Amino acid sequence: MGLFELLLLSVGLAMDAFAVSICKGLAVKKVTIKEYLLCGIWFGTFQGLMPFIGYLVGSRFENLITAVAPWVAFILLTLIGGNMIKESFGPPEEAKPGFDVKTMFMMAIATSIDALAVGITFVAVPVKVFSSGKMINVLFAVAMIAVVTCIISMIGVKIGNLFGTRYKSGSEIMGGTILIFIGLRSLITHLDRSQVLSDGDTIFGMLIPLIGTLLGAAIVYAKRNNISDDLRMIFVGGASGIMISIAVWGMLEPAVSGLKEAHDNAIIPVIICFFAGVILHLLLDHIIPHTHAYSDITEGPKSKLDPDMKVMLTEVIHHIPEGVSLGVIYAGHFMETEWISVSAAFVLAVAIAIQNIPEALFVSLPIREKGSTTGKAFFMGIVSGVPIPLLGIITVIVALLFPASLPYIMACSGGAIIYATIEEIPLIATKKDNDKGALAFVIGFAIVMLMFCFR
Repeated sequence: MGLFELLLLSVGLAMDAFAVSICKGLAVKKVTIKEYLLCGIWFGTFQGLMPFIGYLVGSRFENLITAVAPWVAFILLTLIGGNMIKESFGPPEEAKPGFDVKTMFMMAIATSIDALAVGITFVAVPVKVFSSGKMINVLFAVAMIAVVTCIISMIGVKIGNLFGTRYKSGSEIMGGTILIFIGLRSLITHLDRSQVLSDGDTIFGMLIPLIGTLLGAAIVYAKRNNISDDLRMIFVGGASGIMISIAVWGMLEPAVSGLKEAHDNAIIPVIICFFAGVILHLLLDHIIPHTHAYSDITEGPKSKLDPDMKVMLTEVIHHIPEGVSLGVIYAGHFMETEWISVSAAFVLAVAIAIQNIPEALFVSLPIREKGSTTGKAFFMGIVSGVPIPLLGIITVIVALLFPASLPYIMACSGGAIIYATIEEIPLIATKKDNDKGALAFVIGFAIVMLMFCFR
């Protein structure tokens, strides 16, 4: 577990304390420096102490834990993260206005008990920040968890005092999602014999699009009303332009370059794979029940699935080729493929993250508009983007196992992206004049084309 993952883990663990700190801030009329420090120090100290105790206990069973290390980390972090997400949909916890020792002690224990199990994962997945011994790295890890929790808790008190519990459920959902992703990454890293996932650039690249999804879904907390038709057309046009540009310059053009050595006329296999990608995406459209936001057009087989779930599944289908694209280009980056530039992977990740912002918003806002809670709408928006890093990791592994498949996968992904984009535009657009959306499309396409030209 490197520094970046440790930072993510610290933020994820701090979300429970952050949620309670919001409630504490809500319970007082005026917050003083004393209240900030009390919450920060209490929650930070126990959040750092618990994993250290867990590590000491786990070290006694190191041989046993090491044998099943990745599975231990995956199960523990998934249970903790899943419980945080589950609690976000429950009734809000009652916040006592007092900051006395007894109250703060009980609150600190309650918010940090999950971190005890996380300490055991330090035995299963060792912290490797310094070249020093295990204990130095563990002490650094628990200190970082404590400091991050302290800072985030103090921020939570301020937010609670200003806005109330508006962001509580969202923070718990975000924290739980981070912990589940780290646990899954530990398991996949263990199963991946190529060791590509030990490359920090790859993991960071997989997370960049998810950051865009989180930002887009989080807008549901800031915007109480739905967006206007004009703004929606601009978002749709911009996102569509980005995706078409990714398909052309990020997938199809490199695929032709990659196949020139093996085929005299490389465009033929690219076209075949292009249509294969379109057909695969068309099959997903027909076998998965989903509803397009704003148009209320439902596709796929008849199903009794929750309507909110169907809205979310539309973006899940849309994100499948994006995840494959991200994975295949990072595989090319890792293998140092000559026809894929070093910076192309980062450019693609950033481009997908940018267009994920409106796409996540198009999940969260319609779901909340139909009567669901803001927390559930935020959660659905996040889940819609989860296939991107997951499929990205899987595609990296597949491409490394079968290197010759790299350009063929890229061509398939390019076809699927173009089909998904063209299909979605008329379903989200309105009957009004769409000049603004068309201009946004052109600008989005040009920006990403420029990014690839200067990669």
